[in-house]
Amino acid sequence: MNETAKHMTHPAIVKRLRRADGHLRKIIAMIEEGRPCLDIAQQLQAVESAVSAAKRTLIHDHLDHCLDEVRDAASQEGQSAIDAFREITKFL
Repeated sequence: MNETAKHMTHPAIVKRLRRADGHLRKIIAMIEEGRPCLDIAQQLQAVESAVSAAKRTLIHDHLDHCLDEVRDAASQEGQSAIDAFREITKFL
């Protein structure tokens, strides 16, 4: 298993994180400017959601690609456990 392999989702994850990074920099400026806390909190929620979505995509990508060889070699019970694990990660 190649842990350094790039997957099809990586460019989209990088794009999402770069956008979140730019947004976070704007939030820092909002704080420094003394903008209302409600506005700042709303923007922070948006950044937090973007980072969480990137994390979820990365984890699902790992499960879908990096664990395939383990899944293929696993017993029927092991395959069911991997499928159940994939399903529960939707709630990350």
